[in-house]
Amino acid sequence: MDDPFRVAHSFFLQRLSLAVVCLALFSGTVCAQSTNASLSGIVIDASKARIAGARIAAISSAINIRDETTTNATGEYYLPSLLPDTYRIEVEKNGFKTLVRPDVTLHVQDTVKIDFEMAIGAASESITVEGGAPLLNTSNATVSTLIDNRFVENMPLNGRSFSALIDLTPGVVLVNSNFFEEGQFSVNGQRPDANYFTVDGVSANLGTPVSSFGQGGTGQLPATNAFGGFSNLVSLDALQEFRIQTSTFAPEFGRTPGAQVSVVTKSGTNAFHGTAFEYFRNDILDANDWFADEKGLTKPALRQNDFGGVLGGPIIKDKLFFFGSYEGLRIRQPQIANTYVPSLATRQSAPSAVQPLLDAFPQTTGGNCPSCPAGTAAFAAGYSDPSSLDSYSGRGDYVLSRRVTLFGRYSDAPSSTVQRAGGRFQTAYSNLNHTKARTQTVTLGADGTITSHAIDELRFNYSLSHGQSFLTLDNFAGALAPPDAALLPPGQSLSNSFFAMFGDFNPFGLKYFVGKIADNRQHQVNLTNALSWNAGPHRMKFGVDYRRLNPEEGSLTYQLEYIFGSSANLFANSVAEGVVASRSPDVQMVISNWSLFAQDTWSIAKNLTVTYGLR
Repeated sequence: MDDPFRVAHSFFLQRLSLAVVCLALFSGTVCAQSTNASLSGIVIDASKARIAGARIAAISSAINIRDETTTNATGEYYLPSLLPDTYRIEVEKNGFKTLVRPDVTLHVQDTVKIDFEMAIGAASESITVEGGAPLLNTSNATVSTLIDNRFVENMPLNGRSFSALIDLTPGVVLVNSNFFEEGQFSVNGQRPDANYFTVDGVSANLGTPVSSFGQGGTGQLPATNAFGGFSNLVSLDALQEFRIQTSTFAPEFGRTPGAQVSVVTKSGTNAFHGTAFEYFRNDILDANDWFADEKGLTKPALRQNDFGGVLGGPIIKDKLFFFGSYEGLRIRQPQIANTYVPSLATRQSAPSAVQPLLDAFPQTTGGNCPSCPAGTAAFAAGYSDPSSLDSYSGRGDYVLSRRVTLFGRYSDAPSSTVQRAGGRFQTAYSNLNHTKARTQTVTLGADGTITSHAIDELRFNYSLSHGQSFLTLDNFAGALAPPDAALLPPGQSLSNSFFAMFGDFNPFGLKYFVGKIADNRQHQVNLTNALSWNAGPHRMKFGVDYRRLNPEEGSLTYQLEYIFGSSANLFANSVAEGVVASRSPDVQMVISNWSLFAQDTWSIAKNLTVTYGLR
């Protein structure tokens, strides 16, 4: 039978899609590409005649960078690669008064159309357009949702992850993740692993391989932190904005059929800006849990401290800028244990070979337990699960010349959780499930103006996603963690082996697991280059996208399972269901993918534009 991961990879690698996309009536240019915005329109005089050779300049208010072009023979202009920002637009032509339109705000992947009407006069005279019709975003054929920084700042987000904002997008449905479908949401009925994330124009589909390779290991899922959020990709305070395209996107976005989530990070400006924050919760402010009260237990500790800050500004005014951010999160989540454990009499009378297995469970706390299996007694306790996260990032932007801008960004985001009772495994309350995740990325980019009609965008990224998970036993509530020698044969260690004891199959019943689950790494190299070319009514784009994944799976050298099946079999040392001993080798793969695309946005008429292409 073919390996499903190889088959899936072959499908995506060999797929070549020819699509006619984004047919828009009564609109101008459609389907913005990359993370940058574009600006287009026509320039006319008072008689509605089109003006050729007019100079159009867009000046960024944040870093004072200037992008220029001239109108063609039919009076049309096109600025295809503008960073998301607020701009001052200037229109100049000998024999006409200079037109100025301030405060034109462009967002990620916006395609905005602004027409200008010039008045006869000296170029030294200027007319400032303060109002006018609202900006026309002509990418209406693409179904997308923009979440900008102001919206993010005003939303109360539990956990401070922008993943919660994705849920607000039309067509997005949250799904339960499982071993076979590890994605978090479905878009327009697509599979949960069909969504593609980019940060500053490069892939963020690194997965977080904290268990098996699965869909994360083959690059089908975005990297997440140990909590399942996206603060490891970019923290909220370093997020400028993001756009989610859910339908009819251009060939540039043809890698997967689901949502295309494009994230842009903040950069420094000509002014120094900084913030600091601290959000906290504490059990002092809360009442005791009802279940703890009912059992006569004290209130478990509740702590949540979310803190950090950002700082950005100029190193050389109008030339070199920096932006840095940090966010830290420390949590202690209160929980109540209410189950059964082997009674003291059962432990003392059990066969000597079984006693170390039974002593690994907490001691009984007493109380009535009519539903407890024979040989067990009630157990109740309060405890708190600790979690932590750190997210560091730094970005530098450099205006090399009027034609070339550069940027670089580095981020590092380690996170960890510890869940008593085995987390999703639902085991003994002396059993701890440790999960660690770390995402490191380096991204470099360059935008170059070759001519007034040609723009090139180059991006390079190297990323490393490291996921670990393992289970331990501790001495919680009188439990005695057995040594490795009591669980594994000579020469084996729990540092690279796994032991499972199934006393019964009830949730939080008589079972526990201990040892290594996974120690996996995902390496990514992503190189993209796109050339935009304006030729009259045709606005063409050609690009290449190379992505190389190198997942490494650190598997188990030894695995041993005792399957007793029932508490009676456990107490009698009768492994009725069997003993399983196995091992699995380490696995390493290399997945290379070349993508080429060519697309054209053709303005057939004033009210008809078609975007089509080949990928």
